[in-house]
Amino acid sequence: MIIYNVTINIHESVHDQWMIWMHHKHIHDVLNTGKFTSARMVRVLVDEEMGGMTYAVQFTTDCKETLQKYYDEDAPKLREEGMQLFGEKMLAFRTELELISEY
Repeated sequence: MIIYNVTINIHESVHDQWMIWMHHKHIHDVLNTGKFTSARMVRVLVDEEMGGMTYAVQFTTDCKETLQKYYDEDAPKLREEGMQLFGEKMLAFRTELELISEY
């Protein structure tokens, strides 16, 4: 199992708008690509020097090849929407994780 982790710092001035967009549109759009089986959103419990609040959204998929299809077929459009709406008030970085075991 592969976890596609997107960590986002969002500026206070657009936080509420961003949260609505994430819960009601963006996460559903990513899941609707058919390339992920689940998603979860968590808040990162750290005081950011640059301000804002930080969240991580984790999408689960079956394998690296499926994730690559997402990058090739869907990611550019979905990332662009976020940039158009929030611009420099949203800073994101992405990490690929492989599940080794669960207890």
